[in-house]
Amino acid sequence: MEQPEGGAEPAGAAGDAAEALDRPLPEGVRRRIVALVSDAFGGLTVAELPPQLRQYARFTPSRRARFAGNAMASALESDPVFRQRIGERLSKAEPELARALEGGSPPAAADPVDVAAAAYVLRPSGWVKLVAAAGEEAQRADAERADEAGRRELERLRAELAEARDRAKGETERLRAELDAARKEAESLRRKLRSAQSDVKRGEAALRRAQADAEAQRSESAAQVSAAESEARRLKARLGEAEAAVEAGRRAAREGRSIEDMRLRLLLDTVLDAAQGLRRELALPPAGTHPADTVDAVEPGRMSPKDVAARALSATDPALLDQLLALPQAHLVVDGYNVTKTGYPTMPLEQQRLRLLGGLSMLAAQTGAEITCVFDGAELAAPVLLAPPRGVRVLFSKPGVTADELIRQLVRAEPPGRPVIVVSTDREVADGVAKAGARPVASALLLKRLSRV
Repeated sequence: MEQPEGGAEPAGAAGDAAEALDRPLPEGVRRRIVALVSDAFGGLTVAELPPQLRQYARFTPSRRARFAGNAMASALESDPVFRQRIGERLSKAEPELARALEGGSPPAAADPVDVAAAAYVLRPSGWVKLVAAAGEEAQRADAERADEAGRRELERLRAELAEARDRAKGETERLRAELDAARKEAESLRRKLRSAQSDVKRGEAALRRAQADAEAQRSESAAQVSAAESEARRLKARLGEAEAAVEAGRRAAREGRSIEDMRLRLLLDTVLDAAQGLRRELALPPAGTHPADTVDAVEPGRMSPKDVAARALSATDPALLDQLLALPQAHLVVDGYNVTKTGYPTMPLEQQRLRLLGGLSMLAAQTGAEITCVFDGAELAAPVLLAPPRGVRVLFSKPGVTADELIRQLVRAEPPGRPVIVVSTDREVADGVAKAGARPVASALLLKRLSRV
């Protein structure tokens, strides 16, 4: 239906102004009105729809009712033209209901909610009363349904209450019977408990007497054992002192004899090697023994570590170390960390030891000299797992003993006359070993000699 020209209001607009609802629409009537508008919505073109409803034109009736319900109700109330178009669609869909409303006599058998929704859309004379009556009817129907539901709920609760009472009665009787049985059992248990308590008291008294007797026997036994242990400790202490004295005597005799034998043998080897070297250098022919040979004197050509220093060699010349090691029965004692911290101080201690010992092993193989390398044991966090290289003796100082003191002990242990060379830059070590008859050399000299190995 086309909109009237010139903006004229359709018929019934004046009646709308005269009749108006004085209360909100009942919820059931409102839902029915939204459903009517949603169903009729699809029969209108986009141009026939109010602007606020055009965005819902492509929605299905169910989605339209769900998302545009408030907008459709507002447009139906405020736009008479839109309401007239919806009314025309309603009149075509339900002509009998529309004619009955126009005649002022709605069907008695019709649903009051449908009658109120149609009256709200068509706006016949007296539509406000029809909507109000439908609301009252709907409220009355809701109240009746609520009363009916309440009656049914009340009957259900009464049945449940009667059933609960029956269960409670049966449970009460059962619990009463169980209580009587429990009382009888408790009385029997109390009698047994009193009898057991009497037995326990008699047992405790007997136990206390037995404990007292045992404690007395234990005290007597402890005193006897203590006396026997004291006597045993005294005898054991005397026996230990005697054994220690015997062992100390044996060790002193054995060590004194072995050390003197070793010193004599080493000195003898030194003299023999020196004599053989002298014979080779002088090319002396074999000769028998003469009385003059028994006279003690310094033979020409025989060299000592101090004699080597008189040659025209620099103190940093590696050849000087070669000459010293060429002496018969030469013994090279190396201050290990003094050398490594002079030559390669940035390396870890383990790597320093391995590098130095590798070079000393090759030097021992080349010269045949006895080589002892001493390290300070105070810098060790744990025992060193080290396999000494061939030809090199590796020693660590004991706790409380420095490597310098260990070096001086090694020098003092050598017999007078044996060539002993000590490698250390420490001036205190050099002076000390020099007084004992050894020849000190600087660590740089050994490092230069090892660089040629």
